[in-house]
Amino acid sequence: MLNQTFLPASLYRGDVMHQWDIHTYANHYWHPVAATSHLQPGEVLAITMLNQPLLLTWPTGEHPRAFRNRCPHRGVALRQGGGTGQSCRRLVCPYHGWTYNLRGELLAAAREADFEQDFDRQGWGLQELACRIDGPLIWIALSDQALTLEEQLQLVHTEAGAAWNTASTLLRQSRSSLACNWKIAHDNTLDDYHVAIAHPTTLHREQGPVRDYRYRFSQHNNLLETPHPDGGRFLTFGLPPWSHLLVWPDGRLAWLEFMPERPDRCTMQLRLFATNNAIDSASSDAWLMQLLTFLEEDKALVESVQQGYQDEYTPGPPHRLERRILHWQGLYRERLGSAGISIEERSQEAISALSS
Repeated sequence: MLNQTFLPASLYRGDVMHQWDIHTYANHYWHPVAATSHLQPGEVLAITMLNQPLLLTWPTGEHPRAFRNRCPHRGVALRQGGGTGQSCRRLVCPYHGWTYNLRGELLAAAREADFEQDFDRQGWGLQELACRIDGPLIWIALSDQALTLEEQLQLVHTEAGAAWNTASTLLRQSRSSLACNWKIAHDNTLDDYHVAIAHPTTLHREQGPVRDYRYRFSQHNNLLETPHPDGGRFLTFGLPPWSHLLVWPDGRLAWLEFMPERPDRCTMQLRLFATNNAIDSASSDAWLMQLLTFLEEDKALVESVQQGYQDEYTPGPPHRLERRILHWQGLYRERLGSAGISIEERSQEAISALSS
């Protein structure tokens, strides 16, 4: 793996790469769009992901479902966004009154007898997306190109399954914007070479000495395991498309994502989970502030890297503590290769071919 070079700077900038990332690369994976504790049976929740309006519903007695948040008649959003689920028996389009149940089936259209053509309700249901619960999160796939969720979360299931399946309560969450390409932030969070140097009083204290670092890799996941100062294992997972999971020995989970906004900007989203009543409000606040402190240290670094990547630049040689970066970048190379572009072709013409 260390014979591999880092991705060239040209893949970290430009609108063509950004569009490929959000419309092609993202379609190969499942995306966690809400905590299960934020949507209950009989509720709906409108969300936006990668600038796409989506609607989650949970029909009573069934499993959650996901739809494009647009009425098939004229494309109007059926619901406006909110932080948590809202009780709902029927979805009514605010434009022309078309009415749907929580399964996405059209129940009635206003003045239905007056359509110019024969009208069949069954042909006008909401556009549905694949939707599942796994761990404390509700997941969706934006296309049928996505690999299975079991493949995407393989190491999480095998190495942290107990904590993953019991830490069901969302305690705190935070969203902020970083002035860097998402791949820079994702690389950085996979970079174990910098932790002792850049985070000596924060993350380094959780992960411990470099000599104790242990790695595991599956096809799509990577894992850094270290002994925690309080005993037990501290686990740090790197997951596609742009996600990270931290697992503490006591079962607490931190889910971190870097979602593309623009070629030079991404959204950092952090969610903290634990079992019911395992941690009080003051401790939850302290835990959030602890994580935001080291993430703020990283913010200055990744925004500086973005400036360094603005023109032609070749990153230096990989260190053995950067193997997790190379593992993920290998997956990204494969996706680019399936689109017909070689990483070695760094010309603008080669990158522009992605948009064709």
